[in-house]
Amino acid sequence: MLVTFMLVGILAGCAAAPDPKDADAVAEYAEVNDPAEPTNRAVFEVNLLLDKVILKPVAFVYKEFLPDVVQSSINSLLNNLRSPIVFINDVLQGEFKRAGTTVLRFVINSTIGLGGLGDPAADWGLEYHNEDFGQTLAVWGVPEGPYVMLPILGPSNPRDAVGLAVDFLLDPLNIWLANTDRDEFIFTRTGLRAVDLRARHYDVLQDLEESSLDYYAAIRSLYRQRRVDEINQGKGSANMPAPGLSNDPVTPTSWDGEEASRDE
Repeated sequence: MLVTFMLVGILAGCAAAPDPKDADAVAEYAEVNDPAEPTNRAVFEVNLLLDKVILKPVAFVYKEFLPDVVQSSINSLLNNLRSPIVFINDVLQGEFKRAGTTVLRFVINSTIGLGGLGDPAADWGLEYHNEDFGQTLAVWGVPEGPYVMLPILGPSNPRDAVGLAVDFLLDPLNIWLANTDRDEFIFTRTGLRAVDLRARHYDVLQDLEESSLDYYAAIRSLYRQRRVDEINQGKGSANMPAPGLSNDPVTPTSWDGEEASRDE
């Protein structure tokens, strides 16, 4: 429900559509697919402020002062805890081989990997992959809808926003924690994942912000690239992390910040 109200509020501040007689402007408007751009930009500025005041400084301390082995263990643990959601979406997408890999990873890392603090499964060729219900909806043919910038959660669209809510509600760990009055652990896990993601992509985001002519447009473009890549299981374009909690960014192999900044 919260996600729905946020989407309604954002889409209420829509940008004026171009003159239908201007074919180029109409084509560009449709390609950008950001009808609520004025509101989205305002939300983006608030998110940036919160990032610079809270998340970025914490991520800097995390990145610079925690030993690499501790950071690696935290990341492995968080990935392991997400395994049930990854498995559910693997199955819903008909990716049974990947679902089997997810189960094997969970069993190996939960035992030999000391509850997920280690990732011996990766050493044995069982690499981690992420799936979410937004990707599942895409596989089922549900269109993404217009681009939206969610407060705190970051870049999204209606399809991914619904997927985010469904993943949260279906997560067995969240269900157990909520039903045993341990809600504080849900917030702790969410916050820790946000810090870990921000720290792992600290330098990349810093470079992107400094090199982009329009940081908002760059994030919008690269968010879409990343989602296409995830939906196609790595067969799409290069990835780029985007600040926010609504996605799980991965390290890019290549990117063109100048080109992305021209997506206006």
